Amino acid sequence: MKKAFLLLIVVFATANLSFAQIRPPVSNSQEKVNKRPPQITETKTPPETVVAKEDTPPLTDDEVIKVDTNLVTIPVKVSDRGGRFIPNLKKENFKVLEDDVEQEIAYFSNVEQPFTVALILDMSPSSTFKLNEIQAAANAFIAQLRPNDRVMIVSFDAEVRVLAEPTNDRERLKSAIKQTKIESGTSLYEAVDFVVNKKFKKIDGRKAIVLFSDGVDTTSIKADSRSNLSDVYELDVLIYPIEYNTYNDVQAMKNKPVIFNPQKNPIPSTTKNPFPIPLPTTPGGQGTTAEDYRKAHEYLDELANRTSGRVYRADNTTNLAQAFSNIAGELRQTYSLGYYPNEEKKEKKRRLKVRVNQKGVVVRARDSYVAVKKLEKTQSKN
Repeated sequence: MKKAFLLLIVVFATANLSFAQIRPPVSNSQEKVNKRPPQITETKTPPETVVAKEDTPPLTDDEVIKVDTNLVTIPVKVSDRGGRFIPNLKKENFKVLEDDVEQEIAYFSNVEQPFTVALILDMSPSSTFKLNEIQAAANAFIAQLRPNDRVMIVSFDAEVRVLAEPTNDRERLKSAIKQTKIESGTSLYEAVDFVVNKKFKKIDGRKAIVLFSDGVDTTSIKADSRSNLSDVYELDVLIYPIEYNTYNDVQAMKNKPVIFNPQKNPIPSTTKNPFPIPLPTTPGGQGTTAEDYRKAHEYLDELANRTSGRVYRADNTTNLAQAFSNIAGELRQTYSLGYYPNEEKKEKKRRLKVRVNQKGVVVRARDSYVAVKKLEKTQSKN
């Protein structure tokens, strides 16, 4: 009798284990890219730069490491005093100087090309009263694009979510924008870091970010403003912040609990809320002071300045319509210059100057970049 009872227990446990192994995973139609890792005690994670893949073989005696420096490309906008684009310039009209030394221009393009743009949408609590405006503005920008221009949609609160990968399917983009909703937390820096370092480094051609935000961050862990500003130096991307002034809204919400009610069909996520009901949060503290907003404004300005973009204030719909028209035009009407820098120089940060040999023109180009050397494993020949 006792043996039979033990046999039943073993069979029951085996059945449960089998069921758990064949149970299908939950399907997610949308990717959350900065999911917070579980807390692990007494385990130190090595820095990402020293982690090696298990399938990467070690270097042998007949292999060498070659240091290669990429072509430096500079997007350049040339206009008259009235802001009108000056077309038909040639390579001979430009001069590029790195640390006051003239460089040979190895690449030149003045052809209108399709571009890839990431719309980053702020869905943090401070945007509660701006949600409809942000959604309408994002759709208005898409309407300015040409058929071959591609757009990706990224939203952020405490988490960063990819709502649409780069596509020229306008209906898909509109559907992605419609999915956005206000959540808790503000991981702005992680959103910018993700697009710059994870997405755009894999995409060739002209690239831009249109960032709809007040510039305030409260919950980023993996990135900060300094890392963002350093990273954009290293990538050929234009950033256009659309700045929303939410300061008065946030002051009005202070000390008033706000409950984020789930939608009937919420955006799928890779993590589940451990609590059965939404928790009330009180806007206040970090990210609500005048000083926080001053720093946020400086951050957005610097993002634009370092990438030859421009900040637009979201004062009214008319201003935004003109802003989007300007941005779309600038992305198409941009000269691209490229040169190979001096690899022997030790300085990582290099100063840039771009000059045009015509009078009465305004030249907009980045004023510096950070030299990044790429390690390549090559097979030596004996």
